[in-house]
Amino acid sequence: MEEINQGASINDEEGYSRIERWNAETTEKLAYHYSEIIKLIGEDASREGLVQTPVRVAKSIQFLTHGYNVDPHEMIRSARFKEDYRQMVLVKDIELYSLCEHHMIPFYGKAHVAYIPNGYITGLSKIARVVDAYARRLQVQERLTVQIRDCIQETLNPLGVAVVIEAAHMCMQMRGIQKQNSVTTTSAFTGAFLTHDNTREEFIHLIGVRLH
Repeated sequence: MEEINQGASINDEEGYSRIERWNAETTEKLAYHYSEIIKLIGEDASREGLVQTPVRVAKSIQFLTHGYNVDPHEMIRSARFKEDYRQMVLVKDIELYSLCEHHMIPFYGKAHVAYIPNGYITGLSKIARVVDAYARRLQVQERLTVQIRDCIQETLNPLGVAVVIEAAHMCMQMRGIQKQNSVTTTSAFTGAFLTHDNTREEFIHLIGVRLH
């Protein structure tokens, strides 16, 4: 994993602070290339509004792809607990933001993730963190769906895992076919979600209803 250098603490208008993290050497190299890109598309990289843009974008792309510096399997292992619970655990409507690897244009949506424990559970926030860790990479939605499924299956060894992702792709909205309202849905299942129709149907029903 790449060494990440800590940047300065930044305060927002509500009084909260955040710490931005980036690699200084990588930032410098990326900024150079972004500056060249700005020139190649016909802009003046030295004008006031663009002078700091290459550095800002260099830091931004490191955040948008920080999943490469995270081990999702270790996330689950760090919060794995013994528990005699064998019913479905579902975390739904997990927001996700990713970059399509074909055009590096965003796609965004939500993930629904369920598993049936087999002696072990994990912290609920870890499920969302696994989604984020894989989403914050150059991706295709199909692979993202399978990676989330496999990570949970491999680390918890549950009786089954189900993942459904619904996402809008800006490469279809901004360019190409330019269809503004299209949504892509992908799914991946293991274990009981594959072999038991009732279990899979319960999952599909639960992700489609509002219980709150």
